[in-house]
Amino acid sequence: MATVMHGRRKGQTKSANTKILPSNCNTNAAPRGMVLPNGTDLRQVTVLTKQDWERIENELNYKQIQEEMIRKMREEREEQKRKSKELIKNWANTIAGQRQRKLQARQIREEKEEAERKEIDIEEAKIQAQLRREAIEKAKTQQYYQTDRVKTFHSALVLTEVLKEREAQLELKRLKEQAMGDQDIEYMKIDRELFEKGILADQEKARQRLELAAKTKDFQIAQINEHMKASEKEKELDLREAEELKKLAVQFQIEKERLDNIRREERLAMLQENMKQIQDVEKMKILQQKQEEEEDEECRIFAAAKRKMMKLRVQKEQEIHDEKQANLEKIREKLAAQMKQKVSDEDTRIRRAAEEAEIKRLEEERAKEEKLLKEIKLQAEHRKKQLLEKEEKKKRDKMEELEILEMRRAADELFRQNEMEKAIRRKQESEALKNFHIDQYNESVNKEEEARRTQLALDKANVELMEKEESQFQEYAQRVIDHCKKGGRNVYPLEKAAKIGSGGGSGPVFSGKVRPSYLVNDKSGVQMPHYQKESTEETKLQINGCSPSKNRLGFVW
Repeated sequence: MATVMHGRRKGQTKSANTKILPSNCNTNAAPRGMVLPNGTDLRQVTVLTKQDWERIENELNYKQIQEEMIRKMREEREEQKRKSKELIKNWANTIAGQRQRKLQARQIREEKEEAERKEIDIEEAKIQAQLRREAIEKAKTQQYYQTDRVKTFHSALVLTEVLKEREAQLELKRLKEQAMGDQDIEYMKIDRELFEKGILADQEKARQRLELAAKTKDFQIAQINEHMKASEKEKELDLREAEELKKLAVQFQIEKERLDNIRREERLAMLQENMKQIQDVEKMKILQQKQEEEEDEECRIFAAAKRKMMKLRVQKEQEIHDEKQANLEKIREKLAAQMKQKVSDEDTRIRRAAEEAEIKRLEEERAKEEKLLKEIKLQAEHRKKQLLEKEEKKKRDKMEELEILEMRRAADELFRQNEMEKAIRRKQESEALKNFHIDQYNESVNKEEEARRTQLALDKANVELMEKEESQFQEYAQRVIDHCKKGGRNVYPLEKAAKIGSGGGSGPVFSGKVRPSYLVNDKSGVQMPHYQKESTEETKLQINGCSPSKNRLGFVW
């Protein structure tokens, strides 16, 4: 393959800034002084200057250089923006700083108002909690008063009051009969006094209501005026804030237009810069195209010169061959002439000519053998190189096969480990399931035991609660009975309603102060009596006799 040679221009000298590129083309044997120790022919090299070398490198790396420049410019622009933002972030004389300061003041005012509202809410919550406690206590009291036993006791209390009222009415009737004479006049005088007192009391109440209404009116008027003043202040504040916001909006619009102009100018400058860069790129492309055309022209000239040299070489070899043949023919003709002229010297001349021809032939054959040996040596080196590459390829293939085998072995080992882990995991899952079933059974047993214990505790708590309620009821009933006794009322209904044992039945009192009811076994469904007469004992004696085993079981007593 041919190599392009760049010779020195006219007047250019070789210096340390030049680059020498070796060539792999060996067209003719070079003189010994023009060949380097590594076999490079100095006539088959390309000589470049430092500027050409840098130009070639820049053209090859043009895209990376441009990208690096653009990236650095972008980073510098971003850094400048960040520094500008950091610089003006805490300025107080800017629009954003003033707005931020106002927002902070407003936030502080709102936080203060929120703290005051929280204090008011806490006080209100305390008042509401107190009201809830009072309402709960009242509800508990009312709920207690709505129980059957208390309602029964209160019914007995009403009956006591009715009896007391009946006694008072009887006493009043008796007194009326005694003092019928002057009673009507006295009652009329009392009624007139009560009527006059009622009129005066109603007038006083009306006067108090009017005073209270006037005070309420004055307070409401003052409150309305305060609200109106507060609303006017709010409106004035809103108007001032609106004016400030309008001014800020105008300033913001002016700043925005200025920034838009600056950005527009930056974009225009960037566009001009890009157009300039595009023009420079176009110029570089034109220069590169011209250079490539010049290099192609030099390549074409060199190829044409080489083809011409090859043709001249072939012609020269043909002329040499023709010359040799002509010389041989001349020798033959000369020999033939000499043989005719001098028969005696014929053998000597033929031998000398033959020796010269043999020497020339031997030299040509030696040159051909040297050339053949050289070609054979090159072929042997090529074969050796091919064999080494083939051996290297076999080694690489073998290594790849070993790597694939190792990967398969590792995959098999990983699969075996995964299967073992799966088996262990299944075993652990079965154990976990077994333990879960055992825990679930134990949990169910514990739940049943806990339910029984809870039920027993609940029954015990119910019994204790019933005893507590019974003691509270007896205490309350005893206080009411004592009060009624002091008032001279008939407490028999209260004592009957306050007998020990809840349930309202007529049976015996069980644990927990419960008095059950027992019904007769017929369609009437009435409660069995708790008393018995002497006739009952007589009937029992006549039917059953005096046997101790016929005693009653306690249902009737």
